[in-house]
Amino acid sequence: MLSERRLEVLRAIVQDYVGTEEPVGSKALTERHRLGVSPATVRNDMAVLEDEGYIAQPHTSAGRIPTDKGYRLFVDKLAGVKPMTAPERRAIHHFLDGAVDLDDVVGRTVRLLAQLTRQVAVVQYPSLTRSTVRHVELLSLAPARLMLVLITDTGRVEQRMVDCPAPIGEVSVADLRARLNSRVAGRRFADVPQLVQDLPDAFESEDRGTVSTVLSTLLETLVEETEERLMIGGTANLTRFGHDFPLTIRPVLEALEEQVVLLKLLGEVNDSGMAVRIGHENAHEGLNSTSVVSVGYGSGGEAVAKLGVVGPTRMDYPGTMGAVRAVARYVGQILAES
Repeated sequence: MLSERRLEVLRAIVQDYVGTEEPVGSKALTERHRLGVSPATVRNDMAVLEDEGYIAQPHTSAGRIPTDKGYRLFVDKLAGVKPMTAPERRAIHHFLDGAVDLDDVVGRTVRLLAQLTRQVAVVQYPSLTRSTVRHVELLSLAPARLMLVLITDTGRVEQRMVDCPAPIGEVSVADLRARLNSRVAGRRFADVPQLVQDLPDAFESEDRGTVSTVLSTLLETLVEETEERLMIGGTANLTRFGHDFPLTIRPVLEALEEQVVLLKLLGEVNDSGMAVRIGHENAHEGLNSTSVVSVGYGSGGEAVAKLGVVGPTRMDYPGTMGAVRAVARYVGQILAES
């Protein structure tokens, strides 16, 4: 275990390196921070931190920089989450408040996160596997043609055309709409098949084929839409950090193009708390020089998806964690109100 003083020295090194982009020396540390000890003592503390793998010396400099292990200790023990200021909170609210639909919410969230953190923002669309049905609308387009509209609790809207085996009257369409919603509204997607399996039996024999066709279309929609979708923004921000990537940012850019990699990066939605993965903790080799800060978002206290940012390991962790958490909360509020 490191002593409190050595933890303070590590905190100071991380803060200075993130702020100045320059390796940090003992003289600069004693001048900038009230450590209460001499430069010689700080030098000794830095030697211990280096021996234990928390800091390292770049070959060209006399100063030291944090390692992945050093950043990990900083995030776990030394860094609080920096709260957003009142003007920042107002700006977030104003920016997200004008969203007209789910695509707009996700698009605005990506732009906002990228602007706030000056990193790459990644937002996962709410997954239908964790969604509930808000409403099912049935519209008669022709005697034997209907439009089925599925609306989820997260504001997602899916439309499907249904070609019926026989004409169906307006009264029967209204009856089917009412019976369908009485069974599935407010229920989780996973429960829907069980809830509607005997619904055709409630109708006259001439309408049962159409009812079964409508139900098949609804269930197909639920299955199709379980595919995960993402939106990414702010990739150009990486070019500001060219010197933070050992050789080139190309591996990072290539990794960011792979949706499967990004979904793994964000992690499981069930694990919706704040997660920070640093450097080599990221399994994908192209992202070994980056850190990922992610958190779940959703309405009613249950996460339906995740959002986060990707940037260099030399990151303002308290500020980034604060921004990611604040944006996730606002998006959750919008979904709850939509």
